[in-house]
Amino acid sequence: MQQADLIAITEFCRHYNIEFTFVYALKQHGLIDIVIVDGTGFIYADELQFLEKLVRLHYHLDINVEGIETITHLLERITTMQHQITGLQCRLDLYE
Repeated sequence: MQQADLIAITEFCRHYNIEFTFVYALKQHGLIDIVIVDGTGFIYADELQFLEKLVRLHYHLDINVEGIETITHLLERITTMQHQITGLQCRLDLYE
Protein backbone atom coordinates (compact mmCIF):
# COMPACT_ATOMS: atom_id res chain seq x y z
CA MET A 1 0.00 0.00 0.00
CA GLN A 2 1.49 3.26 -1.08
CA GLN A 3 0.85 6.63 0.51
CA ALA A 4 -0.39 7.91 -2.88
CA ASP A 5 -3.24 5.39 -2.74
CA LEU A 6 -4.56 7.01 0.45
CA ILE A 7 -6.38 10.29 1.05
CA ALA A 8 -6.30 11.92 4.47
CA ILE A 9 -9.74 12.22 6.01
CA THR A 10 -8.91 15.71 7.22
CA GLU A 11 -8.15 16.81 3.65
CA PHE A 12 -11.27 15.14 2.30
CA CYS A 13 -13.49 16.78 4.92
CA ARG A 14 -11.85 20.17 4.40
CA HIS A 15 -12.24 19.93 0.61
CA TYR A 16 -15.94 18.97 0.77
CA ASN A 17 -16.68 21.08 3.85
CA ILE A 18 -18.15 18.15 5.78
CA GLU A 19 -17.85 16.90 9.35
CA PHE A 20 -15.35 14.25 10.42
CA THR A 21 -18.09 12.51 12.37
CA PHE A 22 -19.99 11.75 9.16
CA VAL A 23 -17.02 9.87 7.68
CA TYR A 24 -16.49 7.92 10.90
CA ALA A 25 -20.24 7.12 11.07
CA LEU A 26 -19.96 5.63 7.58
CA LYS A 27 -17.07 3.51 8.87
CA GLN A 28 -19.12 2.35 11.86
CA HIS A 29 -21.91 1.21 9.55
CA GLY A 30 -19.44 -0.71 7.40
CA LEU A 31 -19.86 1.46 4.32
CA ILE A 32 -16.23 2.55 3.96
CA ASP A 33 -12.83 1.46 5.22
CA ILE A 34 -10.51 3.74 7.13
CA VAL A 35 -6.80 3.08 7.50
CA ILE A 36 -4.88 4.57 10.40
CA VAL A 37 -1.26 5.50 9.62
CA ASP A 38 0.76 7.23 12.33
CA GLY A 39 -2.43 8.23 14.14
CA THR A 40 -4.03 9.82 11.07
CA GLY A 41 -7.11 8.42 9.36
CA PHE A 42 -7.01 7.77 5.63
CA ILE A 43 -9.45 6.47 3.03
CA TYR A 44 -8.51 4.50 -0.05
CA ALA A 45 -8.36 6.54 -3.25
CA ASP A 46 -10.41 3.92 -5.11
CA GLU A 47 -13.29 4.51 -2.66
CA LEU A 48 -13.32 8.25 -3.35
CA GLN A 49 -16.10 8.17 -5.97
CA PHE A 50 -18.31 6.02 -3.72
CA LEU A 51 -17.65 8.31 -0.75
CA GLU A 52 -18.54 11.38 -2.84
CA LYS A 53 -21.87 9.71 -3.67
CA LEU A 54 -22.53 9.12 0.03
CA VAL A 55 -21.70 12.74 0.81
CA ARG A 56 -24.24 13.91 -1.80
CA LEU A 57 -26.92 11.60 -0.40
CA HIS A 58 -26.38 12.93 3.10
CA TYR A 59 -25.75 16.64 2.57
CA HIS A 60 -27.80 17.35 -0.57
CA LEU A 61 -30.72 14.97 -0.05
CA ASP A 62 -30.63 15.00 3.77
CA ILE A 63 -30.57 11.20 4.09
CA ASN A 64 -29.25 9.88 7.39
CA VAL A 65 -26.53 7.24 7.63
CA GLU A 66 -29.02 4.44 8.26
CA GLY A 67 -30.91 5.44 5.11
CA ILE A 68 -27.66 5.55 3.16
CA GLU A 69 -26.84 2.06 4.41
CA THR A 70 -30.23 0.79 3.21
CA ILE A 71 -29.91 2.51 -0.18
CA THR A 72 -26.42 1.06 -0.66
CA HIS A 73 -27.63 -2.44 0.21
CA LEU A 74 -30.55 -2.18 -2.23
CA LEU A 75 -28.32 -0.87 -5.03
CA GLU A 76 -25.95 -3.80 -4.51
CA ARG A 77 -28.89 -6.23 -4.73
CA ILE A 78 -30.12 -4.57 -7.93
CA THR A 79 -26.66 -4.85 -9.48
CA THR A 80 -26.47 -8.54 -8.54
CA MET A 81 -29.92 -9.18 -10.04
CA GLN A 82 -28.97 -7.34 -13.23
CA HIS A 83 -25.93 -9.61 -13.61
CA GLN A 84 -28.13 -12.66 -13.03
CA ILE A 85 -30.66 -11.48 -15.62
CA THR A 86 -27.89 -10.90 -18.16
CA GLY A 87 -26.53 -14.40 -17.54
CA LEU A 88 -29.98 -15.94 -17.84
CA GLN A 89 -30.63 -13.98 -21.05
CA CYS A 90 -27.39 -15.32 -22.53
CA ARG A 91 -28.37 -18.88 -21.61
CA LEU A 92 -31.82 -18.36 -23.08
CA ASP A 93 -30.33 -17.04 -26.32
CA LEU A 94 -28.45 -20.34 -26.68
CA TYR A 95 -31.74 -22.23 -26.81
CA GLU A 96 -33.43 -19.94 -29.34
